[in-house]
Amino acid sequence: MARVTIPFGGKPLSFDVPDRNLAEVLGPNPSVPLDDLAAAIEAALARPIGQPPLEEWVRPSDRVLLVSDDNTRLTPVDRMIPPLLARLNRAGVPDERIGCILALGTHRYMTEEEIRAKVGDAVFRRIRVFNHEWRTPERLVDLGRSRAGTPLQVNRAVTEADVVIGLGAIVPHHIPGYSGSSKIIQPGICGPKTTAETHMLSCEGGGDSFLGIEDNPVRRDMDDMADRVGMKTIFNVVMDSEGRVTGVFFGAMREAFREGVAAARRIYGVRYRVTPDVVIANSFPCDLDFWQSHKAQYPAQRMVRPGGTIVLCTPAPEGVSPVHTDLLDYTFWPSADIKAAYREGRLKNGVACALAVAWALVREKASVITFSPGIPEEHKKRLGHTHAPDIDWAVREALRRQGPEARVAVLTHAPDLLPIPAA
Repeated sequence: MARVTIPFGGKPLSFDVPDRNLAEVLGPNPSVPLDDLAAAIEAALARPIGQPPLEEWVRPSDRVLLVSDDNTRLTPVDRMIPPLLARLNRAGVPDERIGCILALGTHRYMTEEEIRAKVGDAVFRRIRVFNHEWRTPERLVDLGRSRAGTPLQVNRAVTEADVVIGLGAIVPHHIPGYSGSSKIIQPGICGPKTTAETHMLSCEGGGDSFLGIEDNPVRRDMDDMADRVGMKTIFNVVMDSEGRVTGVFFGAMREAFREGVAAARRIYGVRYRVTPDVVIANSFPCDLDFWQSHKAQYPAQRMVRPGGTIVLCTPAPEGVSPVHTDLLDYTFWPSADIKAAYREGRLKNGVACALAVAWALVREKASVITFSPGIPEEHKKRLGHTHAPDIDWAVREALRRQGPEARVAVLTHAPDLLPIPAA
């Protein structure tokens, strides 16, 4: 027996896979975290990629909006914002003309305690930091449609700013290819109608996602939306599997993003030698709820043999989703039925429908067994998944389905991985 250990719920989780079945265990490639993050941040701010330093073009009269990711991400914005504020102050912009919106997309609103933990007490006291209130129509402005025809509704705050700077992290992502850059605008601070259409567009890839594809229709649409609201500058990081920063990328939106993508691919692009019958996909670091941990499915979907089995491991202490509570009514439907019901107006929550379509496309390639202490058994059934009482049972059941010679791959940090077939 081969003993495999994965990070799960803040502690190691170990299980056995027969030696004859285990093909490979894949995790992020080795990388070297920055020795001095503060110095790296200052260097990036001093020498932006593709544009002059802030002090050379930001005016004292400008209203500046920082757009930061939320507490579902590990981006160390508490370390990034203070030196950014110092540069803006040197350009003559006072703190009272600087704000920071938390780009929730359609996640639940963050509490004051969570906001303080995210940006740091000093930043919270200095500038206005606030949630993107996507549920409040009065907070949104309709900007018509993007070039791709997507209805564009954004938070009013971004339309009132003269300078917009996006803060986030870059990793492979199933919807726009990679996170970071313009993703902080859409879905970050857009209305749910905009997000629904963008997410639905990501399901038009012929059964697979856009995971790891740098240039794709979703990314182009997001970039257009970011252009429309005037976000010319990003401040993104790449981190290793433990949340340590390995690279800092500040500057022009497209140029800085390209450099960050190359760095992320070096860490998270992993080559696999065998097309597995079973993929055991661990959701770390996207563990909060299934709305986050579902990302573990797409690298597994990319790898697994058609008709195979995916074993999803996730703590998900907040269950499937504390916000999109209606989606369990239809998540077990076929993808075509969900899409048709949304287009015909029978289903109203477009964001949830889009993800339900993506989840259905996974199931249409491979059966899914889920081990999750946080998701009730009935909810797993309504996801179209098989409930596993423990990880060892899940492994045994997957091997029973796929046969005694089944090949098994394990993804230790599945949401961030980009599986690449070996040459």
